[in-house]
Amino acid sequence: MFDIAVIGAGPAGASAALFTAKAGKKTLVLDSDQSVTKRAWIENHYGASEISGPDLVDIGKKQAAKFGAELVQNKAVNIVKNGDGFKIETEEGRTFEAKYVIVATGMSVELAEKIGLKTKDGTEPRIKTVLEVDGSGKTNIAGIWAAGTVAGVSMHTIITAGDGAKVAINLISEINGERYVDHDIMKKA
Repeated sequence: MFDIAVIGAGPAGASAALFTAKAGKKTLVLDSDQSVTKRAWIENHYGASEISGPDLVDIGKKQAAKFGAELVQNKAVNIVKNGDGFKIETEEGRTFEAKYVIVATGMSVELAEKIGLKTKDGTEPRIKTVLEVDGSGKTNIAGIWAAGTVAGVSMHTIITAGDGAKVAINLISEINGERYVDHDIMKKA
């Protein structure tokens, strides 16, 4: 069983997975490879003078994998409560189990609505529906969190990536029972 399953590997999902994996949580990332970021040209992402969306998504996935996240390209089509966690079912018939789930499906609320997550009207252009989440990223179903555009934040990559990190830090903190901080320091040569 995974500690955390992240649904989606765009900026929010990959950022969340990077933090959860780096914190030592057994992390699964299920990605349908449909991120709208893959069609973007980005010149307003802090730390990158300019970058293509496909490159940003690829780098994010590699960063998460570097710390041990398991990436599976497969579309999640259902999430059901299973004991003290969840069973995630994929389009290809595979199943995965995780104690917690972070939904980071970008503009898509199809899966979220299917499993009973509460929604509300979106405020971004072209984003009609988003999930209701609290300030930490929790949804109405205990154990399921949400990050990024699907959670109602601006769809700019820097903002969704930051939201993924924020939600991951909040979830890690809850799991650990104390506030989690991830700060590396430069190593002296």
